[in-house]
Amino acid sequence: MTLRQVGTSDIMVAPLALGGNVFGWTADEKTSFAILDAFVDAGGTMIDTADSYSAWVPGNHGGESERMIGRWLKRDPAKRDKVVIATKVGFMAGLSPATIAKACEGSLERLGVERIDLYYQHTDDAAVPLADSLGAFDALLRGGKIRAIGLSNFTAERVEEALSACHHDGLAAPVALQPWYNLVEREKYEGELETICANQGLSVFPYYSLANGFLTGKYRSKDDLGKGSRGLRNVEYLEGRGPRVLAALDAVSAETGHSLATVALAWTKVQPGITAPIASASSLEQFKDLAAALTLDLSPAQIEVLNVASE
Repeated sequence: MTLRQVGTSDIMVAPLALGGNVFGWTADEKTSFAILDAFVDAGGTMIDTADSYSAWVPGNHGGESERMIGRWLKRDPAKRDKVVIATKVGFMAGLSPATIAKACEGSLERLGVERIDLYYQHTDDAAVPLADSLGAFDALLRGGKIRAIGLSNFTAERVEEALSACHHDGLAAPVALQPWYNLVEREKYEGELETICANQGLSVFPYYSLANGFLTGKYRSKDDLGKGSRGLRNVEYLEGRGPRVLAALDAVSAETGHSLATVALAWTKVQPGITAPIASASSLEQFKDLAAALTLDLSPAQIEVLNVASE
């Protein structure tokens, strides 16, 4: 398995990132630790989380995922050198410089690490000048708190503005973008965002790579929507290109002997500009599909079948 460089940084990652949004939500500590161990054993490197995970769960306040990862690292400190930790700030309290500085310290404490490998602006904050928020990130990088900077949920226009602000002010520039992208929602990344990332050398780490579980084949009719915690998010996929994509995944799955989820991730990881799709698992059984995607290489014909179905 060949590692991939993250932008212009010195960070190298495997072609699939493990989503930490489920840790402390649908995966308890025992399961989370088992999944993290299995990920490293399979050759995985990047773990993606955020200070807001999982604030949406009743009784949670955010930071639960980071704490879980921190306890896992504390149990086996040797694992720290084997993983790349990506986390984010800004979804809950915005991106003022003071908020960023405080949030970074909180994430470092919860994770139990001295430095965050890839630190994202989780979402654009139009109330704060980009020069100010990116200036705060630059200060963290120069202070040794983070290794590299990323943007998440930014439009093409705002990515360009962010890069321009960094160039103008001599700030460390972002090296990665985290957009919404998968086989049934290609338009969320392909086009302007893809072009900017290619031209500027940004690594791309798509989230919702399995479209809330739709691309696992779990939800094929309205009767299936009650099968999972994200089932109701799949209503719109049941029509249009959704059924075509599932049919194509079924066909490639039959040829390769791999699950639909594995095939969908294998397609995503070879799309232009993609460094590593992000996917999460709430059980070791689910994780097996993710692990298989690390090494599955689809044929050009199989990729074309999926391309046509998802157009």
